[in-house]
Amino acid sequence: MPEKNIKMTASVSSANPLAIKPVLDRIIGSNGSIKPSYDGFDVKAEFKGECAKDLNRTLLSELRRAEKKTRLRAEWTCEGTTEKYFDYVLKKTIKV
Repeated sequence: MPEKNIKMTASVSSANPLAIKPVLDRIIGSNGSIKPSYDGFDVKAEFKGECAKDLNRTLLSELRRAEKKTRLRAEWTCEGTTEKYFDYVLKKTIKV
């Protein structure tokens, strides 16, 4: 499958936000923005990948290596389709 540009908007919360900040900085880099929130970070970024499911799983796995009690609420948008995830679980798919 060809790689696609997939946009992500997410809310990342954690028991220890300071532990996940360096991981977010490394993964997001210059491809997006990271803003502090009450219990974590609001993140907007663009990734290249085959599917949102794999990108979501990779991101959450990396974050949980740094802090086990990390939660990810993410929306991944590509080619008119938005997939909403809570942690690893796909909750909703919206086609425009």
